[in-house]
Amino acid sequence: MARYTGPVCRLCRREGTKLFLKGTKCTSDRCPLEKRNFAPGQHGQSRKAKIVGYGLQLREKQKAKRIYFTLETQFRAYYEKASRATGVTGELLIQQLERRLDNVAFRLGFAISRRQARQVVRHGHVEVNGRKVNIPSFQVSVGDVVAIREVAKKLVTIEASRDFAQQSPAPSWINVDFANLTGTIIALPKREDVNLPVNEQLIVELYSK
Repeated sequence: MARYTGPVCRLCRREGTKLFLKGTKCTSDRCPLEKRNFAPGQHGQSRKAKIVGYGLQLREKQKAKRIYFTLETQFRAYYEKASRATGVTGELLIQQLERRLDNVAFRLGFAISRRQARQVVRHGHVEVNGRKVNIPSFQVSVGDVVAIREVAKKLVTIEASRDFAQQSPAPSWINVDFANLTGTIIALPKREDVNLPVNEQLIVELYSK
């Protein structure tokens, strides 16, 4: 499947806010946004146009896509599914993105960023209900048990990620067992459970035109 392979720090600079795509680097003074808080490119520092209307909607969509590392076709499919379901479309969209296996692996502390979590999943280090799943977009459900496979529990990167994750509170919709590198989905994520610098209503307005 296609994916973005370029430098991710320039994505934060383009949006003008931290998207926390590089884990610990984003919270340190090495974050490029701290040193160059302007859009990337030759004219990024000199061109600061006021963004209104469609531009605001587009930027919110781009932020969400970049946070969860999805491309346009897949992101649009998430929106279409949310728009057909019963409920608030924007909240249902965020809920689908949060239920991605790579995001759940990140929330459980298996990786320090969603990008690294995607790699952990793709390399076959994660299992759902005792079965290996290597599809980052796999949607978890209530009652699912997500864990690091036994053969991967001693990997240095995963142990370091767990230590980093323990410094922050676990999501309320997941029962996390850091000691055993496992977690149980106890509820569907609600919008108030997800701390994101994204206004999903603007995304809905963009796609519903």
